Amino acid sequence: MSDLLPGLDVSRETMQRLEVFQQLLMKWSPKINLVSNSTIQNSWDRHILDSAQLFMLFDQADGHWLDLGAGGGFPGLVIAILRAELAPQLKVTLVESDQRKCVFLRQVLRETGVVANVLAERIEALEPQNATVLSARALADLETLLGFAERHMAEDGTALFLKGVNWRKELTAARESWNFSCCHRRSVTDPNAVVLSIGALAHV
Repeated sequence: MSDLLPGLDVSRETMQRLEVFQQLLMKWSPKINLVSNSTIQNSWDRHILDSAQLFMLFDQADGHWLDLGAGGGFPGLVIAILRAELAPQLKVTLVESDQRKCVFLRQVLRETGVVANVLAERIEALEPQNATVLSARALADLETLLGFAERHMAEDGTALFLKGVNWRKELTAARESWNFSCCHRRSVTDPNAVVLSIGALAHV
């Protein structure tokens, strides 16, 4: 067993799946720009661990996890890999409008033997998904993300958004248009970043 994060103990098989993902990321990224060149060599900490911390905030055995703008698989593919061992009843859906990135996402799922649904569609055109948990990383400002969440999140669902140094400004701006509950947790990989956990979402 290995500690991926404090309190998130996973099997050697799960660690191997994450390593396969990392290898494929390094192979594909130069071709289709999955992550920036400046972070590819430190992809384990900057991307995989950063994504894995969201799973620590999930406290249900089942439901539907919807990852918006899945891109290179963060956090969606990491969640899908962890789910295979830790929450097998959880449904995971990855939404990505770039067809090339969808090919990559499906390739990782095949090579790791992990099950998830990949939707090659635009978020705003996608049929409402009624997600229990909705996530996004480096996708859009908070106000835009809340618009997506209103469309795709279940009424009692939770949105988990990874946000950087300007998160307080984004939160203040979003409250001008939205009412919502929010708590923040400092990121385990960046002292200036947080994970926002948002619920009870409604227009002002």
